[in-house]
Amino acid sequence: MLGLLQLGGIGTVPAVLAGLVLIAIVLLVGRLVMKVAWRLVIIGIVVVGVIWLLGLLGFGVF
Repeated sequence: MLGLLQLGGIGTVPAVLAGLVLIAIVLLVGRLVMKVAWRLVIIGIVVVGVIWLLGLLGFGVF
């Protein structure tokens, strides 16, 4: 409670609503970015695994 008083309260209702909408947008965009990031990580694991297996079998990939 003391922290809110030091910061000047929570603001007006439209400001709080705008803040919550902004947080929702950030979370939605972050969720989409993480979805793409997970796919890239999985693709990277598969590619590195295939290159490693080819190296074990004696094929010079690089």
